[in-house]
Amino acid sequence: MTVSDRAPGGRHEVAPALARLLAESALSRAALAACGLPVALVDAAAKGRPILHVNPAFETFFGYRADEALGRPAITLLFPHDERAASMFSEAPARLQMRARSKDGRAVLVELTIGMVHGSDGRLTHWVLTFADRSEIERLREELRLLRSIAASP
Repeated sequence: MTVSDRAPGGRHEVAPALARLLAESALSRAALAACGLPVALVDAAAKGRPILHVNPAFETFFGYRADEALGRPAITLLFPHDERAASMFSEAPARLQMRARSKDGRAVLVELTIGMVHGSDGRLTHWVLTFADRSEIERLREELRLLRSIAASP
């Protein structure tokens, strides 16, 4: 059946494969939007590896509205002071501890998970970046180190 075929009742029906593809795309976007972790989709083929999509959790966590992040290189936007950022994509898939920068300039320790998306031809098309805030854990570790040193002192 094609797009121009008439369904029972005289309605036009979208081709089943196209309808399924559109439904899956809408479902994928809804799932990313509902995800509680910050997520960014990065173009693997474009120069500078620009951000193509961010979810609302990304906007809240980093302080960038989607229109401020889209099209900007992920490395320079989020990791301008981390020397390991230049090679982070070559390590994918990976989980890395890195210092990210939010819009207000605050440095945030994150666990960055880099996933890879390949096209039907096997070519790498996108990276999926997922961020978990590790700042509070690091603060608690430092506090524990301090308490241990106090307890160990005579």
